[in-house]
Amino acid sequence: MKRVQAKPLGTLSRRTNRATDEKVESRPQEQKTSEEAVFDVQDLSVFYGDFRAVRNVTLAVSQRNITALIGPSGCGKTTVLRCFNRMNDLVDTARIEGNILYHGVDLYESRVDPVEVRRRVGMVFQKPNPFPKSIYDNVSFGPKIAGFKGSMDDLVEEALTKAALWDEVKSRLKESGMSLSGGQQQRLCIARAIAVQPDVILMDEPCSALDPIATGHIEDLMQDLKNDYTIIIVTHNMQQAARVSDMTAFFTAEVNEKQDRRTGVLVEFDHTERMFTNPSDERTENYVTGRFG
Repeated sequence: MKRVQAKPLGTLSRRTNRATDEKVESRPQEQKTSEEAVFDVQDLSVFYGDFRAVRNVTLAVSQRNITALIGPSGCGKTTVLRCFNRMNDLVDTARIEGNILYHGVDLYESRVDPVEVRRRVGMVFQKPNPFPKSIYDNVSFGPKIAGFKGSMDDLVEEALTKAALWDEVKSRLKESGMSLSGGQQQRLCIARAIAVQPDVILMDEPCSALDPIATGHIEDLMQDLKNDYTIIIVTHNMQQAARVSDMTAFFTAEVNEKQDRRTGVLVEFDHTERMFTNPSDERTENYVTGRFG
């Protein structure tokens, strides 16, 4: 079966500037991994107008791992997540400082096509949002737009199978995606995301609107999907982060009482098991043990 052809992100070479190299060398040992870094984030700050929502985030996301972003409300988790596929570009006042390298390419370099970025880096949102179309058309929509030339039937079946939904809907493909249960709708959205063969799947609290059984299905699915995709998940559920992720980044918020604003900061980034059993920062320990947040 033919694949959707990936367009070039831009005529870019890998970044080799000295400042970036020095920061990579100085990263704490626990943040390095043996896998290829899909994203290398260096001193990322995100602004909305003159307000800095997130400051100085440095971390590396490894290939075919699940990385969880955790922390209290208002700490910038979703803002950081949206930087990985340039969704914040859609906010007029948003801008970033620092670097996000995607396989060594500066994701925010002017020649990079943000549409192609969003094809390679898919996103699943907090609330299931199937299109008001048939199940089949939901999955085939992206590949059609991308100019897919192979067997659409095979592609739809493959995406629904990877999303652990095919057996449940194979006789209902012409029915509306809106007719599915909440958990099925979320898996349909995952199938829609992977139908264009992305490299990365971003998940913004994908289980927060689901019941425990549907949540279990999504978590099991994530473990299967990480064999083929890199996954970054934002979750408020620390038990979920502990169950599904390989790496965890803990964020907190610094409060400016005069301006009544919160700026998100990355406190700690480490292997999940170590983060939850032996964190290096007291703030992390207080959060994961439920003393605050």
